[in-house]
Amino acid sequence: MNPRRTTGPARGPPHTRRSRPRRRPAPVPVRFGGAPGGNPEEVTSTTSQQELFRFLEDRFACAQACATCGRSCALRASLVDPDGNEDQELARRKGIMCAEVCDATCRVLSEQNQVDEEAIRVQVEWCRQVCLETAHAFDGQPDAEESAEACRACARACDTFLTTLR
Repeated sequence: MNPRRTTGPARGPPHTRRSRPRRRPAPVPVRFGGAPGGNPEEVTSTTSQQELFRFLEDRFACAQACATCGRSCALRASLVDPDGNEDQELARRKGIMCAEVCDATCRVLSEQNQVDEEAIRVQVEWCRQVCLETAHAFDGQPDAEESAEACRACARACDTFLTTLR
């Protein structure tokens, strides 16, 4: 008797076994909210779909502006002399804060996490305010015009997205 053999049917290598074809369940049509055409009840007309597209476009534009502003502020803050005068120190601190807030806002807007609308609104409003303050701080700094403009562009994109949220 072969010690490797157990009771039951003989099994060969996997490539020689016969397998039965799997039976897959029939696909179930997905319907949202029972509205005609499978659309959610909230998105039944062309106008509603256009509002959804505008919301997504404004959200993406805001996230892009935040990413650009964050990079610009981080670079600007790294160029300011840490032992500089009071205005330079303020610009450096504002630049660092703006970079962090813009980065956080970009992540909130870009990720598909379950953040409620009020939390998004608060984050975007905070970003808008910090960007305006940072642009003001950069106004008096030499060669900081580009960073100040990136901050203002981000604040405008945040404003546009906030009007879409309302």
